[in-house]
Amino acid sequence: MSRPTPSTQTLHEALEAAAGIGGLAPSIHNTQPWRWRVAPPVLELRSVRDRQLAAADPLGRLLMLSCGAALHHARVALAAEGIRSTVERLPDPADSDLLARITAVDRGGASAATTRALAAIRERHTDRRPVSSTPVTPTALTALAQAAEAEGAHLHVLRPDGVIELAAAAAEAQRVENRDPDIVEELAYWVGGSNTPSVTAPSATGGGETLGLPADVIPTTPPRSTVPGRDFGHGGTLPIGESPARGGHDRAASYAVLYTDEDLPEAWLRAGEALSAVWLAATERGLSVLPLSAAVEVDATRATLRRLLSHLGEPMLVLRIGVPEPGPVPHTPRLRPDQTIEHR
Repeated sequence: MSRPTPSTQTLHEALEAAAGIGGLAPSIHNTQPWRWRVAPPVLELRSVRDRQLAAADPLGRLLMLSCGAALHHARVALAAEGIRSTVERLPDPADSDLLARITAVDRGGASAATTRALAAIRERHTDRRPVSSTPVTPTALTALAQAAEAEGAHLHVLRPDGVIELAAAAAEAQRVENRDPDIVEELAYWVGGSNTPSVTAPSATGGGETLGLPADVIPTTPPRSTVPGRDFGHGGTLPIGESPARGGHDRAASYAVLYTDEDLPEAWLRAGEALSAVWLAATERGLSVLPLSAAVEVDATRATLRRLLSHLGEPMLVLRIGVPEPGPVPHTPRLRPDQTIEHR
């Protein structure tokens, strides 16, 4: 059931606000590789190739996935304002950086579901701590899979034997990347731990906001986990704590592979939209999501993931899903709107 929206925003303001909400999306190493152009009734999403991970993501899959998440966030923001819109993905073959064109069609009512999703966007964050000992219910996992399907992608929840294969693949991917000096240097550039400063992006006013991952979202020590997370090369300042019942190990976590039917740029973009939809659905249910990308960055381990999917699709990302431990976790910093939004 829809309800009238109380907002008095003009269309220009609504599009600008949607672009700002899009800027809250998750992105690989918090690179935020997007830029928006507001031209009512159109909102354009463009990629920023300077923030592509040239070593770890040479084809731009993860860049496109990140931008797809931003696209879905913006769509949710418009829907929560009661604005019905259409989306053209990769609308101009001659302009590969133009990823999507959102066109506002009309304005009516906003549904309770979109209002909840917008609230989840503001709450959503990445929690790299171990999850609690409470397992995720099958009903919740089904709901997350349905959220992915609604965006043109799929979510395959792994059985225990598949999780063991995933663990081996993730560990091997980490070993491969640790031996690649370009990837090591790139990671150090984007990830600011206790010894490494993060990246800043200049603004028109001469200031800068932090990109990359600051120390306070990186655990002090690598959490004990069945599937190893990203090795950042150093510790951060985020305490992981230890539950006496499980010794600080996330054995109750569920692992899933987000995948698409094709390995093409539009599929990469849709995978990002599905990631956003899954993450918001999880947040509404009190669940945490941790993206694990190392296994899709290395060709050999990506092949392992494809085999876990019975060769029915193209793996885009691994997700750890769990019930989080209590306690605050900082949000990653964001660029200011004037650094990501332009007007025409």
